[in-house]
Amino acid sequence: MSKEITSRATDYSQWYNDLVLKGELADYSAVRGCMVIKPYGYALWENMQAALDKMFKDTGHVNAYFPLFVPKSLFEAEEKNAEGFAKECAIVTHYRLKTDPDHKGKLIVDPEAKLEEELIIRPTSEAIIWNTYKNWIQSYRDLPILVNQWANVVRWEMRTRLFLRTAEFLWQEGHTAHATKEEAVEEAVKMLDVYADFAENWMALPVIRGVKSESERFAGAVDTYCIEALMQDGKALQAGTSHFLGQNFAKAFDVKFSDKENKLEYVWATSWGVSTRLIGALVMAHSDDQGLILPPRIAPLQVVIVPIYKGEEQKAVISARVNEIVKELKALGIRVKYDDSDNSRPGWKFAEYEMKGVPVRLAIGARDMENNMVEVARRDTKEKSSVSLDGIAAHVKNLLDEIQQNLFNKAKVFRDENIRKADTWDEFVQLLDEKGGFVSAHWDGTAETEEEIKEKTKATIRCIPVNNPMEDGKCILSGKPSVQRVLFARAY
Repeated sequence: MSKEITSRATDYSQWYNDLVLKGELADYSAVRGCMVIKPYGYALWENMQAALDKMFKDTGHVNAYFPLFVPKSLFEAEEKNAEGFAKECAIVTHYRLKTDPDHKGKLIVDPEAKLEEELIIRPTSEAIIWNTYKNWIQSYRDLPILVNQWANVVRWEMRTRLFLRTAEFLWQEGHTAHATKEEAVEEAVKMLDVYADFAENWMALPVIRGVKSESERFAGAVDTYCIEALMQDGKALQAGTSHFLGQNFAKAFDVKFSDKENKLEYVWATSWGVSTRLIGALVMAHSDDQGLILPPRIAPLQVVIVPIYKGEEQKAVISARVNEIVKELKALGIRVKYDDSDNSRPGWKFAEYEMKGVPVRLAIGARDMENNMVEVARRDTKEKSSVSLDGIAAHVKNLLDEIQQNLFNKAKVFRDENIRKADTWDEFVQLLDEKGGFVSAHWDGTAETEEEIKEKTKATIRCIPVNNPMEDGKCILSGKPSVQRVLFARAY
């Protein structure tokens, strides 16, 4: 495969695809709209998963697993949820194939093997989980239930893009049950903060915490909280959502509990999730025209060491010293690879690891050994420096922390510079067309105006920021009174 990358300025969309494919994160599959996550991409997901999983468990959550299939009657029980996902559902109607008598070797669906009830392949798991919770919950003593599941879901998307939008994707979905409204709202906000913490401190991705407008809420939710990030092309990307579901699912599935006064009450609920689309966010937020740039905390490889030598004797001397460095780095918990393979020249290896976004590269040759030095190259700034081999492990550890912080700072400056206010319709349209980014503008609060803005500009309300300041103004489209600005953007 050619390693040439389309530049961001030439074609941002193709640049993104090039990085995902040539950085060996994913590949297209034989199944329309689905992707193969390659080992390097999956290692990245595993690191993200491990960090999030610990954060969930640290906040009292436990993992479970629920079926892939949802009986259609259960799916229909919560009408808003079913309606919201109806157009994306994949449905199982039969359970057997048979050989076509007219075409030898061809398989056809056996018409006699029709399911009594059709099964939906889960687009989300509220229905099957709340039907299960009905059996788990009788008393206030059974609450709260704080369950998360790592799973795959299917949403039959017509236009797909690797990681950003695929028919099948991997995610986690938390589903919690509570005795009071206050406790459920507190849970939804807490999990939003967990997501924001992960995005900013692990992904080096600055996010805006907010609440979705009614039109943009999760189907079946009372409130949807979200974190929104800005990509380098000025488009927004929803990086995670946490939903306060009220009692909607409890009422749909008749999930009640006896409170401390022995009265029967409906349970209060939340759900929350992030998916492999975060990998797409990571690629678009940090990378450059030479390849991926990955934050050290979740990079599959944090350090690669490349020897430069002539002959096996030099290689043996260098390898003996490098093996000591590898042990020192691993002792500090650093993910390191020593690439002493003979099938590629050092220059090719440098380009390969630059493409893959490895944060730090060490290059060491015979002359470096004589001088007790090593060349250190950082992926984020492309700076190279000669560093003493004495204390190299500690130096690299500090450098990884510096790179992590630098990536966040750079992304935050970009994000903050691309939040602009618009007070008139013409100014709003001009900012979207010429600058992109988030546009902070007044909106009259109606779904009709929101939809008209979307139709005219393809921009949506990304969120009403948490702790948004109140400010009297006029809606940019209708001119009606408004009490606060909201954030608009074109989005993925």
